[in-house]
Amino acid sequence: MPEFPPCPKCNSEYVYPTDELLICPDCFYEWNPNDMDDQTENTKVLDANGNELKTGDSVIVIKDLPVKGFPKPVKMGTKVKNIRLTDGDHNIDCKIDGFGSMALKSEFVKKA
Repeated sequence: MPEFPPCPKCNSEYVYPTDELLICPDCFYEWNPNDMDDQTENTKVLDANGNELKTGDSVIVIKDLPVKGFPKPVKMGTKVKNIRLTDGDHNIDCKIDGFGSMALKSEFVKKA
């Protein structure tokens, strides 16, 4: 079974192909995966130290980060495994133990 990249709009993993396009059944976004390869090469995400981050890397939080709806912040030194890079202001999607899924800014992490 071939592996397809997640949807660039909603990050759904349930993507399916039709002809040359990939389609997301969750948000109905259609894109050509060959065009996306060119776009992802141009965007670089850097951590607080200037190291380039890639999807699947592990990072460490460099300062306490308050989280809306939680009484305690994500503590400095928390290791986050298997990050996923996205577009936008908060350019890292991840899962943190005790908090669940969240988005982080790359300027508040360093590569592990």
